[in-house]
Amino acid sequence: MPDLQRSKDSAVFTSFTRQKALSLFAGLSVLSLATASQAAPAFDSDSPWMLGDWNGTRSELAAKGYDFKIDYTGEMGSNLHGGYDHDRTARYSDQFALGTHLDLQKILGWDDAEFQLTLTKRSGNNISNDRINDPRVGGFTSAQEVWGRGQTTRLTQMWYQQKFFDQTLDIKVGRFGEGEDFNSFPCDFQNLAFCGSQVGNWVGDIWYNWPVSQWALRVKYHLTPELYAQVGAYEQNPSNLDRDNGFKLSGSGTQGAILPVELVWTPKLNGLPGEYRAGYYYSNADAKDVYKDSNGQPAALSGEAYRSASSKHGVWLGIQQQITSVASDHSRGLSVFANGTMHDKKTNAIDNYVQAGLVYKGLFDARARDDIGFAMARVHVNPAYRKNAQASNQAKAVFDYDNPAFLPPQDTEYSAELYYGVHVTNWLTVRPNLQYIRHPGGVNEVDDALIGGIKIQSSF
Repeated sequence: MPDLQRSKDSAVFTSFTRQKALSLFAGLSVLSLATASQAAPAFDSDSPWMLGDWNGTRSELAAKGYDFKIDYTGEMGSNLHGGYDHDRTARYSDQFALGTHLDLQKILGWDDAEFQLTLTKRSGNNISNDRINDPRVGGFTSAQEVWGRGQTTRLTQMWYQQKFFDQTLDIKVGRFGEGEDFNSFPCDFQNLAFCGSQVGNWVGDIWYNWPVSQWALRVKYHLTPELYAQVGAYEQNPSNLDRDNGFKLSGSGTQGAILPVELVWTPKLNGLPGEYRAGYYYSNADAKDVYKDSNGQPAALSGEAYRSASSKHGVWLGIQQQITSVASDHSRGLSVFANGTMHDKKTNAIDNYVQAGLVYKGLFDARARDDIGFAMARVHVNPAYRKNAQASNQAKAVFDYDNPAFLPPQDTEYSAELYYGVHVTNWLTVRPNLQYIRHPGGVNEVDDALIGGIKIQSSF
């Protein structure tokens, strides 16, 4: 989704906050590298970290409640065939995430309390922006999910979590994104349509996925060991999306709040794990109609401002279930998944989205930790949003697709991805993949695209 430029805090506050966060980032990095230089088992394939156990220091710190992580995700995408621009090239985007998790029960004696701090740095370019999608309207999915929300450094997590009543009640407060807890989904695929919280992909103007954070509160209550309900309240502040506001802590620019509720069931069917999610979100901030003005006429034709709605809402469903295993080894076997979302037709460009796929872990005995995945998705554009593009062209008397002033109407985009995950070491997984996009950006005039990709996931 494109960045939204909004008003900024004072230069003094922004500079001060950024300097503090970057100093912390640098300090932790120096500490990590300094202790890593003493590590005998660095690059050991059996270690979960590339830099090893820091000669035992890392395990000692973890036992005392201090856990440090440096994760890296890199994604390459190349347009092998089709798309908006047939000129072939390759693009690379990546992300570093530096985090520390503190077990406050071990450190301070606070029962069932913990603290998380994470900084992220994104950089690079995305093949979808100008090669796959028509840049006049952009696209919906992205061939490189790690690109986006501003190629910059951000404070992504800063939260305190406390559990009560034998861990039945769980409260988290601080700065974090909705997708950490609500509509959550793994991110092993490289295409955005199969990665992370899908609500945030289709209503990204109000629901901010990783790496953006905002002030938030989440309350979870376990009805049974396998069933819990949760509610949240998240600051809806578009200025948090600004790449210059990666360390913004003030509430200036807040327009309202987004309030998600969700019921999550985590059963074991025949001893195999599953997760079933159903949720609803409501935004109490004003939202703009995608088509009509205050008189009910097409705003693009009347020239009047688009009418305003007092809220925005939607629902989601998510399913993940392992259905087979290899003998008694439940870490291997076939899992299936499906996700769907529905959104407010008056105020949102996407009115519904569906996706389904499967993942098999340990397909070969000799490669028991490798995985292979395949998924397909359909992103459907709100008919009113499409009519608005047609009305805009009518107002400008532009009807030729090749005219630079033409605004292509968007309809439905279909995506598919096949990957094979090579578990190189315990700290490195490489996933080559092929992606096929039909009607990129929902524009029928754009040729279907074949994309070759490689996703690298590593932990230092």
